[in-house]
This record gives sequence, C-alpha cells and structure tokens, in this order.
Amino acid sequence: MQKDFDKWNLEKKSIHSNQEFPFYNEREIWWCSLGVNVGFEQDGTGQKFDRPVLVIKGFNKNTFLCVGLTGKKKIGKYYFYLGKIEGRDSTAVLSQIRVIDTKRLIRKIETLEDKTFQELMKSVKKMIFD
Repeated sequence: MQKDFDKWNLEKKSIHSNQEFPFYNEREIWWCSLGVNVGFEQDGTGQKFDRPVLVIKGFNKNTFLCVGLTGKKKIGKYYFYLGKIEGRDSTAVLSQIRVIDTKRLIRKIETLEDKTFQELMKSVKKMIFD
C-alpha cells in the first residue's frame, strides 16, 4: 500500500496550529486524526487520516493514552472485541496503544460501558505484563 506522507504532513501542520483542546474523558470513543505512520503502525484513513480510538487514560488537557480501533472482529492476545460501534464490529488493537495530543480529536462517538472498559483494562495489563 502506498502511503501519502506529503498529504498527511499538510494535515498535521493544520492540526498542530489548532488552539482548541477538546474536552475528553476516559472510556470515550472518538474519531481521531492518527495520520500516516511508519511500517505496521496503525494509520488513519480518509481526508482527515482518522480512525476511532478509545481513551484509556487522561494525563492532562493536552495528552492521553488511547488504543486504536479496527472495524473488524478480531480475536487473540493483542485484540479486544468491543461489540458494535456506529453499527460496525469494533475491536481494540491492544498492540497499538499510544499517547496522543488532544488536538487530534475530531468528534466524540460514544462512551464505552464501564464493565466492558474494566474487562479491556484487564486484557491490556495481561498483554503488557504477562
């Protein structure tokens, strides 16, 4: 697959100059400009290079820890199936957890149920520490 780093760099400059810091909470799922990334790192798609992400941990108004979601039902140590999000199967790709800036947030989708979030966090801890 050909990656359009030049187009992403233009979008990234626009995002960087933005002075808005969307208010977010843990457990929320957002459309987020993840961009075009290197190798097998999870990319965004479309005009804004976006992908849904789940907020795992907030650090401050500028940064948070998130996990990218995929629109396919996947099973395994590095995946956690969330169910349907916006009418599509949704799986958290646990191997793609990362810290990002709130300027990348585009639009809130929904808030994950607490029970599902707690199960996901157990899977994250197991994946990292086992």
